[in-house]
Amino acid sequence: MAVSAKEVKALRDLTGAGPLDCKNALEQHDGDLEAAAAFLREKALKDGIKLQGKGRSANEGVIGNYLHFDNRLAVIVEVNCETDFVAATDRFKAFAKDIAMHIANMSPKYVKREDVPGDIVEAESRIQLERALEEGKPEHIAEKIVAGRLNKWYEEIVLMEQAFIKDDDKTISQYLQETVAEVGETIHIGRFQRFAIGDGN
Repeated sequence: MAVSAKEVKALRDLTGAGPLDCKNALEQHDGDLEAAAAFLREKALKDGIKLQGKGRSANEGVIGNYLHFDNRLAVIVEVNCETDFVAATDRFKAFAKDIAMHIANMSPKYVKREDVPGDIVEAESRIQLERALEEGKPEHIAEKIVAGRLNKWYEEIVLMEQAFIKDDDKTISQYLQETVAEVGETIHIGRFQRFAIGDGN
């Protein structure tokens, strides 16, 4: 079917994908904007995973930042990419700013699950096991319950596993993969620090 320039622009505004990709997606989905957008997001996620999996070094980047309107909350975060060219793009800088804003609002403690110290994981596992046993669950069932509760706990404290504050249909990990596919380079979220008045007392 024929696709108009207006339809292509609408899909580009919705997904950030290139004009040719938008045109092809609309043609494949008979002009259905939502279906084409879902297709492009899935494609971006797959493309991003492939790029991230190549193990390329990411030694450039920016420091993303966020300052709350009342000056009582601020975040700085290191976001890395492969080249200074990508680091200078509006898309990459917007991603870094989004991550800083998300950290300000959702207060993660770690970037990745692997960053959580083993002793903290063990302590949380014990707490959840004791709780499950106190609820009267048999031990073999309690252990399965603990695994599920630990996953929920990780979603609360690990940045990459949190639902993105601006679109809770995707995690930060998925948002990162989509951005990787758009900019065509590996991206890493590095160190971050969240400052809030009163937290240091």
